[in-house]
Amino acid sequence: MNHPSTTRPALLPEGRAAGLRSAVAADPAAPIVAGIQGAGGFGKTTLLTQLAKTYEAAGVPVLGVHALDRAEQGAVLVDDAHRLDDEVLIRLREIAAKPGARLLVGYRPGPRGRALGELIDELGTPVQLAPLGVDEIAERTDGAPLDWIGWVQTQTGGVPRYVARLLSAAAPGETRLPARALDLFGHDLDQLGEQGWECATAMAVGAMPHPDLLAAVLDLRADQVGAALSAMRLAGMVNAEDALLPIVRAAVLRLGNWDRRLRITRRLVELQMSRGGPVLPLVAPLLDAPMALLPEATLASAFERAGDEALQVAPRLAPKLLAAAASAGSSASALRARQARAAAVAGDLDEALRLSDQVIVDELAPQRELGAQVAAGVLAHRGLLERSAEMCRWSTEKLRWPGDRSYAAVGLIGSGRLADAEEVLATADDAGPPTSSTGAAAQLASGVRESVVGTAAGALSSLVRAASLVEPRSSAPVPDSPASLAALVALHCGELDVAESTLDKVLESGAGGALLQNRHRLLAAWLPLLRGDTITARAKVPAVAENAVRDRLTAVAIAAGIASRDNDMTMLANARTLARQVVAEHTVDLFSLLPLGELVVAAARLRDQEWIEPYLAEAEALLERLGNPPLWTAMLRWKRLQAAIVLEDPREMHLLAGGLAEFAEHNQLASAMAEAAEVWLQVLSGEVDHERTENASRALHVAGLAWDGARLAGQAALRTTDRRAMLALLECARSLQGKPQRPRAVQTSGTDAELLSAREKEVAELVVAGLTYKQVGKRLFISAKTVEHHISRIKQRLGCANREELLTRLRELVGTPPG
Repeated sequence: MNHPSTTRPALLPEGRAAGLRSAVAADPAAPIVAGIQGAGGFGKTTLLTQLAKTYEAAGVPVLGVHALDRAEQGAVLVDDAHRLDDEVLIRLREIAAKPGARLLVGYRPGPRGRALGELIDELGTPVQLAPLGVDEIAERTDGAPLDWIGWVQTQTGGVPRYVARLLSAAAPGETRLPARALDLFGHDLDQLGEQGWECATAMAVGAMPHPDLLAAVLDLRADQVGAALSAMRLAGMVNAEDALLPIVRAAVLRLGNWDRRLRITRRLVELQMSRGGPVLPLVAPLLDAPMALLPEATLASAFERAGDEALQVAPRLAPKLLAAAASAGSSASALRARQARAAAVAGDLDEALRLSDQVIVDELAPQRELGAQVAAGVLAHRGLLERSAEMCRWSTEKLRWPGDRSYAAVGLIGSGRLADAEEVLATADDAGPPTSSTGAAAQLASGVRESVVGTAAGALSSLVRAASLVEPRSSAPVPDSPASLAALVALHCGELDVAESTLDKVLESGAGGALLQNRHRLLAAWLPLLRGDTITARAKVPAVAENAVRDRLTAVAIAAGIASRDNDMTMLANARTLARQVVAEHTVDLFSLLPLGELVVAAARLRDQEWIEPYLAEAEALLERLGNPPLWTAMLRWKRLQAAIVLEDPREMHLLAGGLAEFAEHNQLASAMAEAAEVWLQVLSGEVDHERTENASRALHVAGLAWDGARLAGQAALRTTDRRAMLALLECARSLQGKPQRPRAVQTSGTDAELLSAREKEVAELVVAGLTYKQVGKRLFISAKTVEHHISRIKQRLGCANREELLTRLRELVGTPPG
């Protein structure tokens, strides 16, 4: 029975080690009886050593189990009570029951005999030793990065002993477990015994820590496995779910016997394969091991299956796993088509095309249809849509795969060959049963055809439905995805909300597989570009593989668009250099007109349009062969009009404006562009109709071209002689850019308002709007020299050292109208 609390100092309410240390330090002579509970490595010995030093410093003798007969003369500190025999435990319980006793006992949690249990009851609520948190680990380092400290906590589970091992061996910031730290686990693992080593190895290579499963894998009894698991828990090697801590798992794999590891891995693989379960987690760690190169039938089959599994979750591993399967004994020719698919999904398009070509020409090769499908997909990604279409068309007669007919039609239409596409659609049936993938491909072909011969609404409806039918995790490479073509059509007809919704869904689900994810992300980056949000557009652009020419074309066009909108001529020149290379590699097709149009404007701004004119001529010829479909033709003409405006080419401007008028009835965006084109002609001729200009600008914004609308309003503001109209158009431009409205006068601080006169505020506003001193003088009916004097005084009063600093200061105060 416990004694009244008056014989023992009260510990801190949370029962932590700090409370025990504080109680002993406050009064070493006071009676105290307490248990210290913690798994191996949690610091029981360390805490008892600290307490012993406190007692010794106070002149109190520290006694152990061999001096229990003198317990009343000092403080009795006992470690690892779970290892003591019953006779000693009974004696300790008797000491604990005496008034005035000073007894501190450390022990591990878990099963305990009667004698230990009675002692623990007498000791009362124990001090629980918990894992170290991030803050506690940080205290043990010398200013190490916080994210690295978090990594240490994750690897070690916060077990103090393991934390100490890792901190002593790893440099701050290093995120690879050092061999020196892992080697220290040898003694801990040996303490588990042979059966413990077996269980730890099985768990390290991927077995669930379930007694029945481990018993089946290791040919052990369930009670033997249970004992081994209990030993690991008591040693602090596992987390709350009985999974090995990362540092323990790494130590097991490093220090364990390779024969044991291979035997257990093989057995686990056999069980998983017999149950149809995943094997990737089991065999992926073997890729860099010598055993992966040895003939081994079970591992060969496992590597094959793991390669297929990796296509979805770890595409870059898939080629390595299939290569390992070949090394382990699988037939190289039987694997080649799957290796081609794996290379494509991993982004190695050159290797994928090389392997698929080998499969296609080998009439005895298995899965030739897969090789043809891979080749068709890779050719499209490399910017060779017509060759991709021909591969699909050949497949419809030779090597059928789901969707080949539909993708042949899509590629032929995209290459300007509508009659050939109609022939393909009329004379062939889909391969295989009517699955969701074949249904999506059929809807895709229908939507693309409708975009050329029908309405924008009908095309968009078919393509969005096709996107909804695509399997979320399909890994079969295809020339393009319904989602990307739906987004392209939506961008061409001003349905940006539809484009955004479709792309958001496909990016969230991963539909289309890894090969198409970059295409979806790039098109998603195009949306903020059209709105003039260059910061978001830049952030959304993903890294693109060198041999993914179609993606590179889109990426460089976005870069050019960002530079153009930011008026960054250096960045624009860099984008032009990259564009000349990628455009040379990419054949002109219907689905590349959007980036081509952006590059046409960029070339005009740099006065270097000669290099792009041949490709522009090819695009016009392609559209002519298709009958100049409004949905695809209008946007390119709009971009050509913007280039003509930059180049100040009135003849080209009038020609293109007239061409846009032909398409005004087709869709909302075409109508907005046609009206805006006429307004541009008026503005550039010096006739600014304020109301019509603002309406045209807002119509462009509503139809998706927010930046274009803001630019029209801003340029009209610079050209009108009506000050009231100028300010209204500037305000319109600001609102279309998403900027808040501002007062009519220049926004300055109270101090600035006192420094600048009303006339100086007017001058500042016009200069920031982009007018020259001469133009400002003309608006305000003063000389250019007077304007210069005003600017000089403003610069002096605002404390600006140079013109650049002055303009920066004034832009902060009045905002910048689009150029």
